[in-house]
Amino acid sequence: MSEITPPRRRRRRADADRSASEILRATKDLLAVQPHASVEEIAVAAGVSRQTVYAHFKTREALIGAVFDEIAAEAAAQMDAAQLDREPAVDALLRLLDISWRTLQRYPLLLTVSTPAGDSAADGKRHESVFDHLERVLSRGRQSGEFASDLPVPWLVTAVVTLGHAAGDEVRAGRMTPQQASDTLARSALLLCGAG
Repeated sequence: MSEITPPRRRRRRADADRSASEILRATKDLLAVQPHASVEEIAVAAGVSRQTVYAHFKTREALIGAVFDEIAAEAAAQMDAAQLDREPAVDALLRLLDISWRTLQRYPLLLTVSTPAGDSAADGKRHESVFDHLERVLSRGRQSGEFASDLPVPWLVTAVVTLGHAAGDEVRAGRMTPQQASDTLARSALLLCGAG
């Protein structure tokens, strides 16, 4: 009996992992078009029961938080893969902004679904990779003379991230197209950093 239990447990674990992945995928897809979708609607889209969703994610907020975590991890992996340290700081900044903006375009739910309330610590953790990459790029640009701003680098990092959020807000409000917002974000970030 003990010889059979481990494979069976592994099979159940693999099934549970597939189920959780499918729930996350369905949530991303559904929230992009229906931001206030209920857990019941998400369960139907994922092809599982409502109880299965709750078995993986205790609340709707926990599910949305997990979706945001997954998207943030994907963006961080793309920034790591871009090897931003290998190109001039101005180009690296523009590439980093482009990666962030393409993530936003792939997941329009980021424009329509708010971070769960009381999730500020988790939200800060999601932004860590962006902050780290930005800080390295901006510090390097200042050392190389590509960025002339004498504002503190941590301030510039926060300001650039805030500009990114403002660009997303403009698209959400319908005042800018995604392309206009992306272009304006890039120009604004370069001006802020004192790029020549």
